[in-house]
Amino acid sequence: MTMRLGLALLAVMAPAVAMGASGSDPLAPWRDGVRVAPISGEAGRHAIHAYFNAAPESPDGRAVLFYASVAPDGQTGEIRIRERATGRERVIASNVTTEDAHRVACQQWASRGRKVVFHDLRGGEWLVVAVDVARVQERVLARGWQLGWGQANGDVVPIYGPHWNPGDHRDLGLLGVETGEIRVAVAADSVKSAYPQWVAERFGEKPLSVFFPVISPDLHRVFFKMATPGGGDFRSSKASIRLGLVCYDLGEGRFRFLRESWGHPAWHPDSRTIIEKGHLLIDSDDGAVRRIPELPGFHGDHPTVSPDGRLFATDTTLESFGGTEKEWGVVVGDLRGHGHVIVHRFDNAGGARSWRRSHPHPVWSADGRRIYFNVSGGPWTQLHVAEAATGRP
Repeated sequence: MTMRLGLALLAVMAPAVAMGASGSDPLAPWRDGVRVAPISGEAGRHAIHAYFNAAPESPDGRAVLFYASVAPDGQTGEIRIRERATGRERVIASNVTTEDAHRVACQQWASRGRKVVFHDLRGGEWLVVAVDVARVQERVLARGWQLGWGQANGDVVPIYGPHWNPGDHRDLGLLGVETGEIRVAVAADSVKSAYPQWVAERFGEKPLSVFFPVISPDLHRVFFKMATPGGGDFRSSKASIRLGLVCYDLGEGRFRFLRESWGHPAWHPDSRTIIEKGHLLIDSDDGAVRRIPELPGFHGDHPTVSPDGRLFATDTTLESFGGTEKEWGVVVGDLRGHGHVIVHRFDNAGGARSWRRSHPHPVWSADGRRIYFNVSGGPWTQLHVAEAATGRP
């Protein structure tokens, strides 16, 4: 089944204007004088941002959202909000259970920063939960679903059934954060109808479900993987088989393209281009690919584009840059190619002892002046922020 979103669901605030870069070198603010620090000096806990598809800083720049845990494996913990100006923290959700320390609770801002949405395992059931930030009031929005990646300025988030056991939730759902309404946006069976040969070759007659949807900044398009249960425990790499990169146009109600491989894709702020590991830029109109020229190989490589569309940030192990595979760096590169800088290097051999550990997963603030990333140098994974020299008062 397909659908056209109503105008209310498509309404989204225009993105903030990012910090400009003088002259012809957009990398200038990141070459010298970059300040890097953990967001909190509190010892004896993990502080982890969810993923490179969702910025932990609020749209207004006043607060940082993160998952905190004192469990060595980081798989149970709290959702916290920290005021950037004062350092004051508030717990907005406790006793949260996650799949792993890699994406933790998939916590993310929604409704222009008025809400925080996350998923949680409670009593054997996965729930999608929203918290009103001002009142710290919780509302369970969906049962038996997990949370994909929405947009902080939007009132809708994509949801999907657990990839190892989707039950009745095989399709891609769109969840209204304010209303609690769930609508099916893309039926799993419609993917089989659109791409029958690929589905037959990769999945045969196995049951299919939509997995890991990421919605575009303007809420008009979404990309996702397809999954089939693998028979393993959900805290296992064998929980399911997950393949492909499918792009669907929500506004027009049609598929845009299918790509065989999924690396680490993220939306460009233009809501048309997808950046992918390996220095690739994918046109979501038709799946055409071009490569950002003259860049070295980045191993890890979770790329995201700055709000002004001029730069990208990614992470990499440092064995090709004078270090080892246990050392990582955060990279800022020119989206036109030819130039990049490593803004921070760090040991990343420790951190949460989950079966699936967190990666740095760098992601931009809404104004483009800061990059947030996780560091796992000691026993505790710590969320850090790098601030460009010209971004400070």
